[in-house]
Amino acid sequence: MSKLVQYSEDSNYAIISLNNGKVNAISHEVVDELNSCLDRAETNKKVVILTGQAGIFSGGYDLKSMTASPESALKLVTKGSKLSLRMLSFPFPVIIACNGHAIAKGAFLLLSGDYRLGTEGEFKIGLNEVMIGMTMHNAGIEIAKARLSSVYLERSVNNSEIYSPKDAISAGFLDKIVPQEHLLPTAIKIAEMFGQLNSKAHAETKLKVRKPYLQKIEQAIQQDIDEGLTPPSK
Repeated sequence: MSKLVQYSEDSNYAIISLNNGKVNAISHEVVDELNSCLDRAETNKKVVILTGQAGIFSGGYDLKSMTASPESALKLVTKGSKLSLRMLSFPFPVIIACNGHAIAKGAFLLLSGDYRLGTEGEFKIGLNEVMIGMTMHNAGIEIAKARLSSVYLERSVNNSEIYSPKDAISAGFLDKIVPQEHLLPTAIKIAEMFGQLNSKAHAETKLKVRKPYLQKIEQAIQQDIDEGLTPPSK
């Protein structure tokens, strides 16, 4: 495995770290490696901590792929949507340790976790698709509907409103924020707490609670494939 995504394990949890350049772009290779890491964590029955680099969780999809052609953009967005669907139905808890900025697909990854821990600081979190000329894809809308606070849904999706970490809690992107130096230690404490859950009961309950919107997201992914999408402006 390359260094785009790093994987390490402890007794009760696995840490998956994005390490793809200064913005942690989500490329085809990154999605493939994230899936491989999730395969490993699932096989080993580990709570997952997904994190990035100091100051940046992810700035979103790789722009070279997104602007190459509508077909290229659709292929990457489809892979990304299926990754979110997998994370939302993952049989073990998924904790996001958001190190800083989380924009576009970076923010959607926040919406795909079970517990989202952020860090204090002058960071930007939100969905900027409309701002950069991309009509929001159907799967993205369904993920946002499922996880964002209702009063922030249209502000976030239609208007590309970007939030500070503190305001991202109110919007529904994050659950809690801590100082940067406490981010990973706190995520590990949460992982250890979640490790005490009955894994079978957790997995089955999660699927029951999320069944209505998991089905809608799955249908929306197919709708995006059928309709295509508008890539961001170059």
